Amino acid sequence: MITLMNKQQIILAYFNEGKALRAIARETGIDRKTVRKYVRDYEEKRRQLFDSNKISSSLEIIDAIVEEPKYDSSNRGKKKLNDEIIARIKFYLQENENKKAIGQGKQLKKKIDIYEALIEEGFDIGYTSVCSAINAINDKAKEAFIKAEYSQGDVCEFDWGDVRLFIAGELKYLQLAVFTTAKSNYRYAVIMPKQNTQCFQESHAKFFEHVGGVFKTMVYDNMKVAVKKFVGLNEKEPTEGLLKLSIYYGFKFRFCNVRRGNEKGHVEKSVEYIRRKAFSNKDNFESVEEANKYLEEVCLRLNKILQTTRDNKSAIELLEMEREGLLQNPPIFDSARIEEPRVDKYSTILIDSCHYSVPDNLVGKKIFVKVYSNRILCFYENEKICEHEKKHGFNEWTIKLEHYLKTLKKKPGALASSLAMKQIDPRLQKIYQDYYIKREREFIELIQLIYEKNLEEILQAIEVLKKINPIDITTEKIKAICNRGEIRKEKGLTNDISSTSEIDKASKRMLNMFSELIPTSNEDFREEVII
Repeated sequence: MITLMNKQQIILAYFNEGKALRAIARETGIDRKTVRKYVRDYEEKRRQLFDSNKISSSLEIIDAIVEEPKYDSSNRGKKKLNDEIIARIKFYLQENENKKAIGQGKQLKKKIDIYEALIEEGFDIGYTSVCSAINAINDKAKEAFIKAEYSQGDVCEFDWGDVRLFIAGELKYLQLAVFTTAKSNYRYAVIMPKQNTQCFQESHAKFFEHVGGVFKTMVYDNMKVAVKKFVGLNEKEPTEGLLKLSIYYGFKFRFCNVRRGNEKGHVEKSVEYIRRKAFSNKDNFESVEEANKYLEEVCLRLNKILQTTRDNKSAIELLEMEREGLLQNPPIFDSARIEEPRVDKYSTILIDSCHYSVPDNLVGKKIFVKVYSNRILCFYENEKICEHEKKHGFNEWTIKLEHYLKTLKKKPGALASSLAMKQIDPRLQKIYQDYYIKREREFIELIQLIYEKNLEEILQAIEVLKKINPIDITTEKIKAICNRGEIRKEKGLTNDISSTSEIDKASKRMLNMFSELIPTSNEDFREEVII
């Protein structure tokens, strides 16, 4: 390769020392034709320099005279880097992409690993050549981005993000629905159980309710709940769920191009930002509702931060200015999915692989069900019959004991081992264990009484009876205590159903007469009963 110094030696030897081309070639070891090329090129440039009257032309000629020798290697083929080796390199690069897709991002081949794999396969290639080939394959032209300017209330972006939280001690895989306004950079997020249509619609309804208006344009990527299918190369057909939202709230929507997350860059960053700020330090909650309340507080704190790129105003201040440009917010959208299942022989309905109980007089009948993201409402003949918290697992059962009172009256022996018994309030389970074993029919009557009154009143009545006689607690006596409390309330007397009255005092005097006939402690009492 001819260097700038070689070029200088050739020119000075020919023009200053008067040496012949052959002699110069012999001394420098450079081919005579190459020596002749540089001499003639120099003579031509010098002639042009003296003949030129334009400064710009002179500068170009000077640069050409003193520039370092260049070689056109565009048509020169690689001696060792052939098509077969390139194909193997592309194979290993694709293998890396496949590993990324299944979560094996820490098990990828680096350049040195690909080189070593090629050597093991018997290819004769250098490490530098392999690196150059990989860089050439991965090289992509950098694109320019155009900064967008948004008007008030114009654009809001939406995206999903997953989050793993401990809910009541159990690790749950949940979804984060995130909204970010383009103008004010206001962030809103809500935890949803899944990325389905109900959660998609419900999150939008909550967001519009939260900000008090509707943005004119919503921006989405190619998520399944928004894009039904691709039509041609660039056109996308929206889902029915998105169309319903758009019609109801009156907003337009647009989709990003494939693999162009920058087209909704506000929310792309917001998902990671909110998830990190909210749950990097705290990830343990008693319920999803508690987690959402905490998330709302975090978003409020983030939205209060002053933004230097937006005239040192907070997102809350900017959103307040944006509200003038928002569309009017109608009553909140009902995002429920409608189903009409038939009640099976267990007096349950099947919704999304999970069973929910309904009153046992509806076995064999069809009912009307509204399915929301976290609850289901059941109706029969236009009347609401029950409500359940929605389960998100597989083959889970939600049973309410009050739905089986009619059946249990006929089959009281089934109560103790029933799933309904295992799912009732632990306080009720304790009442059963303490006072109603082998008295299931009477316990069923107590359940009916609880739903006429309330559990707190029943517990209070039991405490009163325990002071009188701890081993003689019956449903009839509990009902009498509760009814006496209702009468006292109607007469405007104290609500304390354990308060003394003339009858109470007389009863206690009579009981005291028998106090010496019975043991003074519960433990002694149990021992004598056994005897």
